[in-house]
Amino acid sequence: MELGNFTIQEPESPLRAPHALAILRPWTDVGSAGTLALNELKRVLDGQPLGQLTRPGTFFDFTRYRPTVYYKDGRREVDLPNSHVSYARRPASNDFLFLHLLEPHARGEDYVEGILELLQHFGVKRYALVGSMYDMVPHTRPLLVSGSASDEATQATMARYGIRASTYEGPTTIMTLLTRLAGPQGMETVNLIARLPQYAPLDEDYNGTLRLLELLSKVYDLPLDLYDLRSKAEEQLRQVGAAVEANPQLRRALAQIEERYDKQRTEQAASEEETPLPPSIEKFLRELET
Repeated sequence: MELGNFTIQEPESPLRAPHALAILRPWTDVGSAGTLALNELKRVLDGQPLGQLTRPGTFFDFTRYRPTVYYKDGRREVDLPNSHVSYARRPASNDFLFLHLLEPHARGEDYVEGILELLQHFGVKRYALVGSMYDMVPHTRPLLVSGSASDEATQATMARYGIRASTYEGPTTIMTLLTRLAGPQGMETVNLIARLPQYAPLDEDYNGTLRLLELLSKVYDLPLDLYDLRSKAEEQLRQVGAAVEANPQLRRALAQIEERYDKQRTEQAASEEETPLPPSIEKFLRELET
């Protein structure tokens, strides 16, 4: 069936008060932490495909998100970049919608409204954007997660799990509009963003993925076996540590970042300003990104 901008195959029976977990590439999915986390949840909960955008070229520039070519049964096929939706059922609890979203390049308001129509159709009770961004944090300390919730009780629960209230102001994604539109429709909104070390960019950041899954397992009481992922994260951290140790300038920068991190963690007032890094360290970290 056609539902707004999406082509959907309806489940055999209605979903039970579902919560939508969304990732947004590339804006809030550095290190693919959100993607890997949602993929693991889909695997564990036996997620099933639900639909995708009918005409993704309406919203995406295919010179920026490139189509891919592959062979299937000896035939050449083309796969277009798209936003995909799947679902999973849970016994005696809220079901899930999983949204793997791409940042739109055009008609952003229509894109957001189409997603909102999808959420309304399935009676979504909570929309949660899950992901990761780079920050001046050390790999030698527990990863920070920032977030916000439209519901005060949920915000309090997040604070108990060590999630910092987000006070960010500045450029953002058009998808932020969805959080404003969802409220009047009776939908709770949540953001969970892991902060990853900007000096150690990884294609697949297992530490970030692990942190997100640990929090989601607490929030939703999910019995996740994270042993293998934790082992991969520990090995990855050892490799990052070795790379830092081999770079004297980066070692000095890390010491400054650790000092800043530790000072911030001891601050009691959430409204206090973050301690700035010395200009020389800021310059060095910016050069690492180029």
